[in-house]
Amino acid sequence: MAIVVDIDVMLARRKMSVGELAGRVGITPANLAVLKNGRAKAVRFATLAALCEVLECQPGDLLRWEAEDAVDEPAPS
Repeated sequence: MAIVVDIDVMLARRKMSVGELAGRVGITPANLAVLKNGRAKAVRFATLAALCEVLECQPGDLLRWEAEDAVDEPAPS
């Protein structure tokens, strides 16, 4: 199973940069990049809540599950 992080989608919708989001959430741009690029092994609920508050979205807008064999395929639009 794979969890896919769609922070970049929400950043584009909100016309916000990674640096701006990181500053408003209170994490480093490097740590946000790790999360955004799917390399994070965990995310604190407090961080997820802050992301949702700043991006005005729900956790499901940022995280989704895909079967392992579907990870390399693009997400449907």
